[in-house]
Amino acid sequence: MKEIFVYLEGPSDQIGMRRLLSRPVEHALIKGNRVEFYFLGGKEPLLNNGPKKAINILRNKPNSWVFLVPDLYPPNKPFAHSSYEELKSELEKRFVLELQTKQCNERLRDRFVVHCFKYDLEVLLLASDSLLMKRLGVRRFSRTWTNPVEDQDHHQPPKRIVEALFSDVGIKYKDTADAPWILERSDYNELKNKCPQNFKPFLEDLLRLLEQE
Repeated sequence: MKEIFVYLEGPSDQIGMRRLLSRPVEHALIKGNRVEFYFLGGKEPLLNNGPKKAINILRNKPNSWVFLVPDLYPPNKPFAHSSYEELKSELEKRFVLELQTKQCNERLRDRFVVHCFKYDLEVLLLASDSLLMKRLGVRRFSRTWTNPVEDQDHHQPPKRIVEALFSDVGIKYKDTADAPWILERSDYNELKNKCPQNFKPFLEDLLRLLEQE
């Protein structure tokens, strides 16, 4: 049996992924594979503590994999990075350093995986435009954004756009309620196609492991 640990930033990420991926997760259990989503209380705790936590899991559970999936936004916290490549490189360096410090088998690197949301979880809400519109109770959006949706930037990340859309209709966006509502009704394959830069590779890596015997 495979055990897959996916570490995210906050509770909205955790609940959102559980709702979005409930079907493949349930199907994987039939094959004896298990995945669980955890949050570590923000981006800095995830980046600072994630590699150490991964080492402790991987060296004690031979059939386990650990995914770290932070938001790309904000940049440069707690270390310099503005792109996924920079984020991944630094986390892998920290993992290797921890590996060497604890004198663990180098092959543990094969079961440590880094992905990210570009620029945050709300990119998936922008990609779920019809459901987002339904949640807002409107027939047209009050604002526009860049498409493809992963092409927003650090000055205007998806969450800020979503917050503004809710504010425009007199509602405060609540990430732990609104994001899961939308994502449990979304098609993860459709989101994969709309978010090919970062969400698609994460989803494909995860599903590949879940589908293996």
